[in-house]
Formats: sequence, structure tokens, C-alpha cells
Amino acid sequence: MKLSWRLWPLLLLSTACTAEPADVVQSEAARFEVKVLTRKLDHPWGLAFLPDGRMLVTERIGRLRLVAADGRLDPVPVSGVPKVVAEGQGGLFDVALHPDFKRNGWVYLSYSAGSGGLTGTEVARGRLDGHALRDVATLFRMQPKSSGGQHFGGRIVFDRAGFLYLTLGDRGEMPRAQLPGDHAGSVIRLTDEGRVPNDNPYVARLGWRPEKYTLGNRNPQGLALDPAGQLWLTEHGPQGGDELNRVVAGANYGWPVVTHGRQYITGAKIGEGKSKPGMRDPVYVWGPTSIAPSGLAFYTGMRFPAWRGDLFLGALRDQMLVRLRLKDGKVVHEERLIKNRLGRIRDVRNGPDGYLYLLTDEDDGVLARLEPAP
Repeated sequence: MKLSWRLWPLLLLSTACTAEPADVVQSEAARFEVKVLTRKLDHPWGLAFLPDGRMLVTERIGRLRLVAADGRLDPVPVSGVPKVVAEGQGGLFDVALHPDFKRNGWVYLSYSAGSGGLTGTEVARGRLDGHALRDVATLFRMQPKSSGGQHFGGRIVFDRAGFLYLTLGDRGEMPRAQLPGDHAGSVIRLTDEGRVPNDNPYVARLGWRPEKYTLGNRNPQGLALDPAGQLWLTEHGPQGGDELNRVVAGANYGWPVVTHGRQYITGAKIGEGKSKPGMRDPVYVWGPTSIAPSGLAFYTGMRFPAWRGDLFLGALRDQMLVRLRLKDGKVVHEERLIKNRLGRIRDVRNGPDGYLYLLTDEDDGVLARLEPAP
């Protein structure tokens, strides 16, 4: 049958708005579909949900994109993003909304920036106005800047009191994670305006960066609040040393003095061992093979009742989603899902609609959603 030319626009519109066939998975606790909403994202890194149902997605090359609730990608990127140095693992990282976004419109971005070959992680904010960020200002600049294209950290989260947390990697220079006057290898804590809170643990200590909240972190790229308001993080360790940690003010997580991992190529020992007094042990360790943990989210929705309270994280290695069951602050069970079926999972988000959302770190990156299977 030959179609009239008048019907082609309707046919194209219908095709553009139809989601791809879903991949059905039977897990231990739920049967679900992996529905791809959007493709053609360039190494997406972070995701935030706007009150009107749309989503903001960062692309590592330095673009901030708008995605409709049904997955349609807005062809016009959001302007006003700060200048990003997208080299190596660097680029535009996470995106978060101010807790009072409905009133003030503030959007927060983390990214790598610098000049003269020296870069570091920074945080800026701007007011979202249509397809633009207005009144953009840099709130934090990692110091000192350094060369090299790895271990930027970059995950940002607001806690219930409205404080902003940012993870920072050691930049590939291991000793920096233990230096009090260096931002590298730490979690920092700021007010929503970028100021140092008066109760930060090192604010009154001579020689310490007052923004530091922890130290001894290698490259944390997962950060999430649990239902009780406790902050958790995952970080990339060396071979066999990936960690899940509970974030505690003033804690030293040991890198590179203590670690459960070894050097990648030689297998040589790193530091003094696996534990040391005065340094906080991880809650959970992945080994002897690393999984390269990334985005992190506690599931609190109603779509999957059996998953409520479970912790989900992306794993770049083996391209999988990991589910952890916690009890009394300890991991009591681990399940590995959709291995090698979707891509390198960079971010995991608990959606306001009760679904779980995933981003894959690929040239043709996807935004996907987990939905209960019929």
C-alpha cells in the first residue's frame, strides 16, 4: 500500500515517540523491563529530575541536555555551562538541583577546569531559564590544580540540611589524599552559596583546607543519601580494592596508606596493609576483581516493593547494575544485574515516579528506565 505524503509527518512523529522494545529481566526479588528512553548521548555522566517531569543530563564533553519525561531529547543544549576541560577522564560531571529549586531555580554542576595544562574539579551554579543558565558563578575550585587526566571524583549531593557535598579524587597522585592542605582525595562540604560551614571538621585547624570533610579517598564517584539521611559513597580502588563507605565527618579512609587492593599491572602491595588504627575501614570491599563502581542510589519508590531500602550502583566493569541489601549498616547480600546487556553504567538515580533510571558511559550513551514487567 502506498502512503499519502500527508501521512509521513504523523508516521515520523509516531516513530520518534515510541520507546524501544524492552529487555525483560528476572532478578531474585523482582521481574523488570529495561526500557531505553534516549540514545545518542555523548558519554552522559549525571542526571537530575526537574519538577515538571523533564530531566537534565550532563554529557562529559561539556553539554547540558534537556530530556522530556517520555525520553525525547531536546536538540538544543542548555547554554551558559562553564568552560570545561574535557580531557582524559575530565569534563562535565554531575548535575544537582538546589533543595528549594522550585523557588530559586538554582542548578549546580561539577566539572574539570583550569588552564596551562593544570586542571581540577570545580563547582558552579546558575539559574535555569528555558534553555539557558543565568547568573552563573563558580562556587568552588579544587586546589592545587595539577596535570593528568584521571581521578577527578565529581559527584555532588545535597543533604537534608541543605549542605552540598562534592567528591574529589587523588588525581592519580596517591600521596595527595593524605595531605591536609590539599583538596585531592577527599569529600568537601559547602553551603549552597559555596561558603565553608562553621562546623566542618577541619575549619579551625592550621594548615588544613577548611572545605575538607574527609580525607584518604582514592576516586569516589558514587554518593547518595540513605532513607535516614546518612551519606554513603563508593570509590574506585586499585585492583581488587573498590569500596563502599559511610561518610563520617573528619574520617580518614586510608588511601594510600591502607587498601584492600594491589597495583594493577604488577600486583604489588600498596601501603602498609588493609587496616590501621585511626583510619576508617570500608563497609564493603569488592575483590579480588574490581567492578569500577560509579553512580549510587537508594531505592525508595513503590514500583518495586521488594527493593525498597536497597542500594543500587553502576559498575563500569562488566557493564552491570549491582543491588546491595543492607542490615544494621552492613551489606548482607549482593546481586549483579543486566551484566553486559546495556553498557557501562555511569549513573543510577531513584526517580520521583518510583522507577530506577540509568545512564551509560558510551559514545552512543543511553538513558534507560527500569519498570516492573507485566
